[in-house]
Amino acid sequence: MRFSALVLAAFLSLVFSEARADALARIKDSGVVKLGYREDAAPFSYRNDLGEPAGYSVGLCGAVVKALRQELNRPDLAVKFVPVGAEDRFTAIRDGTIDLLCGATTATLSRRELVDFSLPTFIDGASVLYLKDGPADFEGLAGHKVGVRGGTTTEEALRNSLKKIGVDAQVVSVTDHKEGLRSLEAGEFSAYFADQGILLFLMLQSQSPDMLRLSGRFFTREPYALALPRGDSAFRLLVDRTLSRLYRTGKVRDYFSNAFGSAKPSKLLEALFVVSALPE
Repeated sequence: MRFSALVLAAFLSLVFSEARADALARIKDSGVVKLGYREDAAPFSYRNDLGEPAGYSVGLCGAVVKALRQELNRPDLAVKFVPVGAEDRFTAIRDGTIDLLCGATTATLSRRELVDFSLPTFIDGASVLYLKDGPADFEGLAGHKVGVRGGTTTEEALRNSLKKIGVDAQVVSVTDHKEGLRSLEAGEFSAYFADQGILLFLMLQSQSPDMLRLSGRFFTREPYALALPRGDSAFRLLVDRTLSRLYRTGKVRDYFSNAFGSAKPSKLLEALFVVSALPE
């Protein structure tokens, strides 16, 4: 009896897994594609002043939606944006709450146990935003409080970097980057640790940018990608084909400019666009 129950459970798990994996059929039948986005990961994925999802990754997902409408012959395909957090973003894909994650998401091998990833969409790295009248460098953070977004690979990188060089700083996890910036401006932190693209955006948004100093030092390399259901090769191919076309035609630079203004893509990012521009 117990053996039969286990077999039935395994069979149902396989059936449900395969059902979740067929994203294209599910999206076509429902007429809705569900895009997960972060509300606090500007300039990649955030809620703008109008309350709308915005950012570099959200823009790329918009290009995927256009491709879906053409591929599925559903010009009426609707988009449902679903806010997700650092803690639940991958389970939201796994349980079908969202079809595609449009965030500042680092692709890692361990995360590929839960979800699949598209071609790389961005390359960034963890860095530090200091108070100008605070520590001069990373080694000077001993005895100081350093803020970081909790539940991210960046938090792990901060703890590892401090441990590696023997700096005894107090790591304080925050719920979002806006909270981290406020705490830094208020002097509650001596530094804030995040990917440099995010730090640059925070500095531009700061009420007191003259108080802040952005480090040019990178502690990690973070390859960003769009996350999608694991094992769904047809959906992943559509997403990758969309990105490759943006890279080949150079249209990806329009999405970059919309998110980063007058800033220019780094040489590393330009190389990523070239390498990921796969032929048809």
